[in-house]
Amino acid sequence: MNKVVIALCAFSLVFASCKSDKKKEADEETVTEEQVVETKVEVKKIKLAMEPKSDTQVSGNAVFTDKDGQVTVVAVFEGLQPGSHAIHIHEKADCSAPDGTSTGGHWNPTNQPHGKWGAAEGFHKGDIGNFTADENGNGTITFNAGGEWCIGCGDPNRDIVGKAVIVHQGTDDFTTQPTGDAGGRVSCGGIIE
Repeated sequence: MNKVVIALCAFSLVFASCKSDKKKEADEETVTEEQVVETKVEVKKIKLAMEPKSDTQVSGNAVFTDKDGQVTVVAVFEGLQPGSHAIHIHEKADCSAPDGTSTGGHWNPTNQPHGKWGAAEGFHKGDIGNFTADENGNGTITFNAGGEWCIGCGDPNRDIVGKAVIVHQGTDDFTTQPTGDAGGRVSCGGIIE
């Protein structure tokens, strides 16, 4: 009889231990699932078509991606004159004027001087910079604005929605005020959600 009692006690201890291990595993799985939910990153994207302006054939597209508070734009163009071209964000998503002037000036919500992105002397929030078109008139630019921009956040100093992308005929010299002496507007696309 004592052997039976001892065997039952041993079985009870093993069963309780297994049950405790299973509960611990279930608790760990729950924590893991909760952590996965907490680490989901919101990604917003806007893709826009770039249309020719100023009697040119410059077209293309731009994709803005806002991931984890960091905004990047990748833009691809064709029909450009070979060489360097400026690209900026302008005040209004209105590409209705044949020369693109309906977009207004450079987007500059903080009233800084025109300059190269990140310059200590200041720069417009729309001062992206220059990119190069190859001998076939094709050009690409990838630009990371970090946390300086957002998509649809409502902050007037950061929100790019309602603005426009403009490609210029020439190169931005980063010093001439307020435009960088970049020349005419050859392509336009509105940043609209």
